Formats: sequence, C-alpha cells, structure tokens
Amino acid sequence: MSKKKSNHRIVYSTNPDFIPYDENEQDQEVTLPPGQQKLYISLDKKQRKGKKVTLITNFVGTDDALKILGKTLKSKCGVGGSVKDGEILIQGDFKQKVKELLEKEGYKCILSGG
Repeated sequence: MSKKKSNHRIVYSTNPDFIPYDENEQDQEVTLPPGQQKLYISLDKKQRKGKKVTLITNFVGTDDALKILGKTLKSKCGVGGSVKDGEILIQGDFKQKVKELLEKEGYKCILSGG
C-alpha cells in the first residue's frame, strides 16, 4: 500500500512561503464565457445505423460545464442524448433549434456539415 504524494520531488525548502505543487492545479480547465465560445453544430449519422444526431463540438471548458449545457439542450429539445469526448449529442435533427437556443444563451454558433 503506497500513498501517492503530490510533492514527491521536494525534499526540503527553506522558503517560508513555499506552497507544495498540486498536480491538479495546472490540469484544471477554465470554462470560457459564452461570448468567447465558438461552437460548431452539425448533423451526423455515421456509425449510428442511419439515425441522425445533432452534434455540438468545440466547447472549451470543464466536463461539468459541458454536462450542464448538454442537459439543458436535451431538456429544451425534449429528446435524449449524451455528453462524451467533449461533444454533445442530441438525438434527431435539431440543428436550427439548438442554434437558436445557444445564441439566446450568448454562444457564437456555426452550422457545419450537411
């Protein structure tokens, strides 16, 4: 049973204001405000047995913020979907409705694909 230490390379410091390095501090992503986001909305049916899904990509932020946005879009469209790999999947063809909802929230949206 070995414990993982966050300051495993520091043996001794003479600096009284020294704060040990926290590995999680630099790995945390910052969620950009909606006005600085540029989201791409596309319709996809590849590898989905011909079923259409609305795909929202290029979100910059934490996984929690992405899940909250995905949940909001799914409930406003009244359909299912999922949030994984930094993308939001909404079941069905809802490109225009998703674009209107995101623009109302302040996001910049671009429709891509066919």
